[in-house]
Amino acid sequence: MTKPSIVDVPTATDGPANAIDVTDSRTGQTHKLPITDGAIRAADLKKIKTADEDDPGLLSYDPAFLNTASCRSSITFIDGDKGILRYRGYPIEQLAESSSFLEVAWLLRKGELPNQQEYDQFVHDITYHTYVHENMRKFLEGFRYDAHPMAMLNSSVAALASFYPRSRNIFDERERDISIIRLLAKVPTIAAFCYRHLKGLPFVYPDNGLSYVDNFLSMVARMTEPRYEANPIFSRALEVLFILHADHEQNCSTSAVRAVGSSHVDPFSAMSAGIAALFGPLHGGANEQVLRMIEEIGHVKNVPQFIEGVKGGKGKLMGFGHRVYKSYDPRATIVKELADEVFKVVGVDRDLEIALELERIALSDDYFKSRKLYPNVDFYTGLIYRSMAFPTEFFTVLFAIARTAGWLSQWEEMLLDKEQKIARPRQVYTGYDERAYRRQIKL
Repeated sequence: MTKPSIVDVPTATDGPANAIDVTDSRTGQTHKLPITDGAIRAADLKKIKTADEDDPGLLSYDPAFLNTASCRSSITFIDGDKGILRYRGYPIEQLAESSSFLEVAWLLRKGELPNQQEYDQFVHDITYHTYVHENMRKFLEGFRYDAHPMAMLNSSVAALASFYPRSRNIFDERERDISIIRLLAKVPTIAAFCYRHLKGLPFVYPDNGLSYVDNFLSMVARMTEPRYEANPIFSRALEVLFILHADHEQNCSTSAVRAVGSSHVDPFSAMSAGIAALFGPLHGGANEQVLRMIEEIGHVKNVPQFIEGVKGGKGKLMGFGHRVYKSYDPRATIVKELADEVFKVVGVDRDLEIALELERIALSDDYFKSRKLYPNVDFYTGLIYRSMAFPTEFFTVLFAIARTAGWLSQWEEMLLDKEQKIARPRQVYTGYDERAYRRQIKL
């Protein structure tokens, strides 16, 4: 069967000037589809039908949503070809240099930077919601000693819905606001508890006299000292990494939060869907895979052999290239400089030498350059987290703490978007036509 042909006709006189004419070679009919913001509405394709009265109209088939916009959003802008990332119009480079994570969290949700009074109140509200119910501590203690911290985090965030049943009143602005505050405040606490459980250490409660990042580090690392004092290099590194990971447009986990949230479930449940998606090695687990790769290489002298194996299709270079960025990931440039600062404090060990040699060869080899396989943000963040003594399996939890700000902003934007309905993609059915049942077994 011949496919419909599509011809761009921006100067058509018998309809909207900004439109596309689609001529269906099956019927000879031409259909004019309006173009808005560089997109046509998929539902307009239903106009394109054959003479068969049962024909439901044309569908668009787009596995993995490679070229399908599921929403309108004003939160994050990415130009992958030019290596641009902006939150609400602000370049990520400027925010990473001058902002704080909580200021960015406010910006992502509200659309504008907070004034001093707004910021101080926001910080106050989050600071005094950092504690979790004691039953949550008991809940976490029920996990096996070797439970993956992401599985613990996912279960715990979902469980928060049972502690706050009024959070289901999602169209009540006050309930939405307090739920968002609670998640931003309590996710670092739960994450730190997961870390302590992983290490077999007693839980450390929040110290509300500390900043957001230092409070988290205190709950993670404090031992017998009266008060934890974080290394300022580590504090700044984590602050910047949280900013860089706060949002990234309609990625897998954000799309999961939006899709589950479209059923009008509470935000705790919607966010747990994002955490589950982030758990995957192709998403948030990518920086964990970088460290696994480095462990497999074993020694810097093995790097050239490994690179040749990758070029020969025998291995995968983790932490290089990106689904969106076709040039250098703008976050990677920032994290590279951050990594250099951290390494000055902790020194360079064998694994770091391997990573730096991988970077050097890949950036100078035409094989990788021609394919635009540059180091991405995951390549460097894993190295920084490792240098700060975080266990490899905890990397994705750190990612989730930061992405909480973006998930909640995207969830609320979806909720208030009058065009959105419960998510339900169409399918192209490829199975049997109707057939009669014939039993093949004895019951």
